[in-house]
Amino acid sequence: MPGRPFWHVTLTVAGAGVSEPDIRVGLERLSHEHPFLLSGRYGVDRAEVRYWEEAHDAGTVTALALRLWDDHRDSSGLPDWRVVGVEVVDRETFHSRGRVPLTPVSLLGVVPF
Repeated sequence: MPGRPFWHVTLTVAGAGVSEPDIRVGLERLSHEHPFLLSGRYGVDRAEVRYWEEAHDAGTVTALALRLWDDHRDSSGLPDWRVVGVEVVDRETFHSRGRVPLTPVSLLGVVPF
């Protein structure tokens, strides 16, 4: 039986402004709790994380993505922001867009927009 497919997720959250050091540290903690985090970008009132998720279908991945921020808010020290965007695409679609392979946050850290 073949394994579950991989999906590329881009999650965008936004809310009341916080200090850049606070959001940076929160995203770095999130990368330790969610080791497949590929990139994290942030500003004082929004953040974007990109990662791979393994699941049978896009609906399951979308549901997981919508919970990610809330599930890690307390443990990662993330601000009380809400999801303002989610994109879920399969691996083939991601690669067909000609994007360069991403380096995990654990190697590069998170960066400002």
